[in-house]
Amino acid sequence: MLAAVSAGVLTASAPAFASGTDDGTVRVKLTGAAMLAEAQERGFDLDHGLERVPDGIEAKMHLSKAQELELLAMGGEILEPGEEFQWGLSKARIVAADALPRPAAPTVRIVRADYFSTKGQGFLYVEARTTKGKENLPGGDPENPQPLVTMTLESDSGPGTAFATPRAMNRFMDSGEYMFHRNRIPVDKRPDQIRVTATLPGPGGTTVTDGQAVGKVSDWLDEVTPLTAAPGYKYDFVDGYKHPQQLYARFEEMAQQYPEIAEIVRMPNQTNGYQRKAQATIGPAPTNPMTPAQSTVVVSSAAWGHEGGNGISVEMVERPGANLPLSVTVEGKAVKVHLAKDSGGALASTAKQVADAIEAGSQGLIDRAHPYRANEGTGIVPATTVPIVLTDFLSQKRNGAPAGEVPRGPYTIRALRIGKHRDGSKPGVLIQASDHAREWVPMTITLEAAERLVRNYATDPATRDIIDNTDIFLIPVNNPDGANYSFYNFASQRKNMTNHCPDAAADPGNRNAWGVDLNRNYRVGSGFDGYDGASDSCTSGNYMGPAELSEPESKNSVWLVEQYRNIKFMMSVHSNGGQLFWQPGAYIAEGRITTPRPPLGHESFYWQSAERILSHVRATPRQTVVQTEDVGGSSDVLYSSAGNVREDMYFNYGIFSFGWEVGGSVYDPNTKRFVDGSFQPPWPDSPLISGHGETLEYANGIMEMFRVAADWGRDKAPATSTLTPSARQFDSPTAVRFDTNEPATIYYTTDGTAPTLQSTRYKQTEFREPGEELWVDKTTTFKWFSVDAAGNVEPAGYDPNNPATANSYRSETINIGEGGTVGGTVPATLSLSLAGTATFDPFVPGVAEDYEASVNTNVISTAGNATLSVADPSSTHTGKLVNGAFALPEPLQVMATGGPAFANVGGAAAPTNVLTYDAPVSNAKPTITFKQAIKANDALRTGTYSKTLTFTLSTTNP
Repeated sequence: MLAAVSAGVLTASAPAFASGTDDGTVRVKLTGAAMLAEAQERGFDLDHGLERVPDGIEAKMHLSKAQELELLAMGGEILEPGEEFQWGLSKARIVAADALPRPAAPTVRIVRADYFSTKGQGFLYVEARTTKGKENLPGGDPENPQPLVTMTLESDSGPGTAFATPRAMNRFMDSGEYMFHRNRIPVDKRPDQIRVTATLPGPGGTTVTDGQAVGKVSDWLDEVTPLTAAPGYKYDFVDGYKHPQQLYARFEEMAQQYPEIAEIVRMPNQTNGYQRKAQATIGPAPTNPMTPAQSTVVVSSAAWGHEGGNGISVEMVERPGANLPLSVTVEGKAVKVHLAKDSGGALASTAKQVADAIEAGSQGLIDRAHPYRANEGTGIVPATTVPIVLTDFLSQKRNGAPAGEVPRGPYTIRALRIGKHRDGSKPGVLIQASDHAREWVPMTITLEAAERLVRNYATDPATRDIIDNTDIFLIPVNNPDGANYSFYNFASQRKNMTNHCPDAAADPGNRNAWGVDLNRNYRVGSGFDGYDGASDSCTSGNYMGPAELSEPESKNSVWLVEQYRNIKFMMSVHSNGGQLFWQPGAYIAEGRITTPRPPLGHESFYWQSAERILSHVRATPRQTVVQTEDVGGSSDVLYSSAGNVREDMYFNYGIFSFGWEVGGSVYDPNTKRFVDGSFQPPWPDSPLISGHGETLEYANGIMEMFRVAADWGRDKAPATSTLTPSARQFDSPTAVRFDTNEPATIYYTTDGTAPTLQSTRYKQTEFREPGEELWVDKTTTFKWFSVDAAGNVEPAGYDPNNPATANSYRSETINIGEGGTVGGTVPATLSLSLAGTATFDPFVPGVAEDYEASVNTNVISTAGNATLSVADPSSTHTGKLVNGAFALPEPLQVMATGGPAFANVGGAAAPTNVLTYDAPVSNAKPTITFKQAIKANDALRTGTYSKTLTFTLSTTNP
């Protein structure tokens, strides 16, 4: 038998089978959320408790021994070992599990070795892993632990030259987990190879080599010619930062000027709008947190500020006398609070009492009044010297902001749709800019890209190809309310302007901290699910909102991709940091359990696309290089961002979803340092940091993304995959791997069954690494097919959803041993037995009811696939129960456990399929359930209704 049923083969030191627990389950450990998702896909019984532990997830499962093998091959761990496991080898020899030792895994692996140059200076960037990377020196400072392993990088100066200049590599830890060691160093000549060495402390202050690896250096980014270099190509249309009104007005103009290729798509959910309630804080504000302002009251208008809230006044009035009650009067927009006095003539109204009185007596002018922050409002409110006037604090006079009146009401977000064929036949690309209001450059990048498309369509062949072969949706600013607030009120505004804060945080002193982080408001890996990087504090910069998709802006994004299902690519454009990333985007901090990683084929396609996009960013005078360390899963290169838009688009809709932090660092050859950008860099052109420069170079990248989508839409050729080494004879266990000529995902089996989309998926060794090695201890036949990023299946014509009727999958056998055989035969067997008769409870006339009756079965099938069907052979009242000459009006329905939903019983010419087996089974015991509907007006004849049915177990793959 095979040592594993799906994911390769067991290692020689295979863990033993689990003895189990009293309830028939075994305890297992999974490495994280990705393995948990894979186990769920494979149908493992996971309904017996899950528990997060620091290094993964522990679970209880009901497992067959075949499933235990499968789990072990996936990389899981059995926590309660029992009986020993042995397997057969050539010539039917039975050997112990440790008789054929697998070679020790290397202690050092090189992940990446990339060379790039900018402004005449070359750089080498290296990532490498060591098996002891997480370990620290014993006895050190727990607040500043020192690595146990020292990693050293050496490089040559070209082919045939020696390694030189050892440099220490830096250990990168994230959320307590070891990621890798890395280093970026300037080099004068392009290296051909690198060498990485790991050393451990030895006796007497010496060091001991723990491992070493040598690897080839690759070029990061290609030398390309950007579209802007084409004769007559028009670009550089944006002369400065633009506020949302300017952006959307220009998009409306484009749709009118170029109706044959452009139109406006209006989103259904209006935003909060650039508007606020008028407010005032009345009374002494606290000088520090230790002296709370118990006498202070915060008031908010019922109307928006511009609709009547501005100009409301509140005055705390002290009257002469004693034993006076608290009261409120209103004259026009003036609210007067007549403070109470005690028997001695002293003021006696507390802040809580005053707040309640204002809410009750302001005649609808003020609908929210409360003590300041988290105070109970027990202090006595003093009289005011003058009336306090409420204001919404919104100003349009900030120095440097563009001119233009900002509309105050709810705002309609729009997308400019550009494409010659806007009928869903071409792959759609969504560019969504500036979820975060303070990020101004993404807005101008989107505008520049739109201008290039419509202005060059008539004259530039490359632009014409883009528009003829893609369907583009451009949202220049997805947070228009927050962007207006950033332009005119508070430049660092990140969130939208929806205020969900409770009284404790709703005073105007917090007005620059209100709003929802739109890129934390989505449904996958959200803060509500325990993922890191989002906050439930309404004043946090990462506030995720009161619920997933609570905000109209995020609802609009989901609406757009559901309305236009041809959208297959998405770019969420942010600034600044110079990263380009994708999934996984979030993790649970304890154990660093990420959202699932994309299949190897998708991740490879992301990397391929990123290199194309970023090569065009570099092809500008500033030669900006987005570096390898800033490319990949966003939780790996940036941080965990729970509930981000990219993961919602990818996992819910299958959209290739990129995130882009434009800006980044630019190399200064004078200081020999990289200079970081900012959210609102100076606009004028500069060889270093410049809003204008960033707009031009990153618009180049957006244009190349459109070409990636166009090429994806034209791709009709499947990948070519190979098993390396291919079918051969080996005398001892060996490792194999799959290779493809383009990004593609491999699905394979090793148990003789035909591969399907539910079969084992060929995976990465680690994140940012190539495919895994599959260790073959026994003669093993691999059956597989590949699916490329465009969905093309190899071999052509193979249908993984129906392997029995499709063309042949790929298959190769790796032979292990001396060629001896042992075997036996299985006769073709189809066996079906029924235990008794299905009998309904008595039907009650005049009462509407659904009756159910069941019969147990036993199924044995040695076929590659089999179908269990039920038919009514009678030509009289076919499919209905009969009582002599009478028949029930409603048809008889049937289903089987594990099969499709209830369906009407068909006749002999069209039997009803109730269950399908895609592999051999023995003693399967599905329950056949019949359902009979009786309507209130159905006429029923005294006696017994019945029908003899024919059950058939059949196969087309004996």
